[in-house]
Amino acid sequence: MILVEEILKLKEISFELRKSVIKMLAHAKSGHPAGSLGMADIFSALYFKFLNINPKNPYELNRDRLILSNGHICPILYSAMAKKGFFPEEELLSFRSINSRLQGHPHSDSLPGIENSSGPLGQGISFGLGVAMNAELSNYKYTTFIIGSDGELNEGQSWEAIMLAGARKVSRLILIIDKNNIQISGNTKDILNLDPLSEKFEAFGWYVFEINGNNMEEVYLAISKSMSIISKPVVIIANTIPGFGVDFMEYKFEWHGKPPSEKEAQLALESLEKNYKNEKK
Repeated sequence: MILVEEILKLKEISFELRKSVIKMLAHAKSGHPAGSLGMADIFSALYFKFLNINPKNPYELNRDRLILSNGHICPILYSAMAKKGFFPEEELLSFRSINSRLQGHPHSDSLPGIENSSGPLGQGISFGLGVAMNAELSNYKYTTFIIGSDGELNEGQSWEAIMLAGARKVSRLILIIDKNNIQISGNTKDILNLDPLSEKFEAFGWYVFEINGNNMEEVYLAISKSMSIISKPVVIIANTIPGFGVDFMEYKFEWHGKPPSEKEAQLALESLEKNYKNEKK
């Protein structure tokens, strides 16, 4: 049963994470807003409800693992980690600065709580599959979550890992695909159409959920149900709006990797505030 208060709290956290993303990117004058904003609800639910992690003991063997494959959306990862207590929130403004621990793509040796280095797309599912298989071989009880994007499913390596995971019926493996329908050079349907995506995963032996990734109730239920399935790997296809919450960014692939100017950042924060207040009515 979903508690209304819990959902409202997770929505509030999503709003705060989105504000942090805008401030980080504007200060750095660099970074990727569209996917980061679109995935805030997923990261809010994971970090503040479902992930078994402890910032005070970040290397505990049975901690859950979160593998970020599409590393360019690390602003939302860093925002969630800071709010969770892995490092001071003031450090967010060092994003992409020289010698910062918050690199433009995550680096596993930079911060406790970052499980993998990511940059080139298409490698995270393979990496996460290895992490999940290690749990089975070592008799650990952690769950491996992989965050990936629809655009990186253009890569053959992704499908090799998807096929192997399904064939081996790897348990406690949850892949969340950010299906925001854009990539750096345009709309995914125009570059390499992935649909019907659910049927593809089902054919490879995965249990499939398809949700609105910007609806916290759907996000909550999908993750909760996924964690109870141990007979096969699970994929959550999260249909999200790139740039969610910022009216002038939504749906536009041009904001994939374009940071806001100071003026645009102020307009973005105002848009987030307006839309959050409207949602609460």
